[in-house]
Amino acid sequence: MNTSFRPTPCPAVRDLAARIRGLAPSCGPVRLVGVDGHAGSGKSTFAERLAAALDGTPVLRLDDIASHDALFDWTGRLLDQLIEPLSHGRTAHYARYDWRARRFGSPRPLAPAPVILVEGVGAGRRALRPHLALLLWMDLPREEAWERGRSRDGEEQREFWDGWVPAERRHFAEDPSRPFADLLVRQRHEGYEVLAGPAGTVGPDQSLTQGDGPPAVC
Repeated sequence: MNTSFRPTPCPAVRDLAARIRGLAPSCGPVRLVGVDGHAGSGKSTFAERLAAALDGTPVLRLDDIASHDALFDWTGRLLDQLIEPLSHGRTAHYARYDWRARRFGSPRPLAPAPVILVEGVGAGRRALRPHLALLLWMDLPREEAWERGRSRDGEEQREFWDGWVPAERRHFAEDPSRPFADLLVRQRHEGYEVLAGPAGTVGPDQSLTQGDGPPAVC
């Protein structure tokens, strides 16, 4: 008997998963969905919940592609190791970065799937947007997100954050993602709210906003 437990997705996440399933493939046979936002904005948690609502679809975390020496200069590696093979329906292989050991590990496979979530700061960068079926932005102000991130990581990571904040500022100044987001995701006290983004349009048959009624509960 299968005793694994999978939490029931909140209405906003469930509705978003249904919409994603109906999108056309954007990278070969794959629907790539970007989950972008400031560091500390809740991207990883939301991506996990969305992946569960999509029956365990793979999540590519950009923290595995970036490194201490290239916090944002990883476009070439992402395109070569992942986008190019996936766009041809082939299994991709990429080396995952170990942030404690400060080195890349052995290549790991990522097979084409109906949906793959790309989660991390810069998931909506201009070089990646042409390959995305949908771009989501975790809509939390940067100062609030950074404070959450610093609190989460503790004093041990203070030096890292001191370097990260100006690097992220420069990245989004040169290559902003939010103006191109199809949908904005806002975390509520309970659940999430999904709204049309600057680049998105929501038709009358696509009710994705949960803000007019009771909070969505995950």
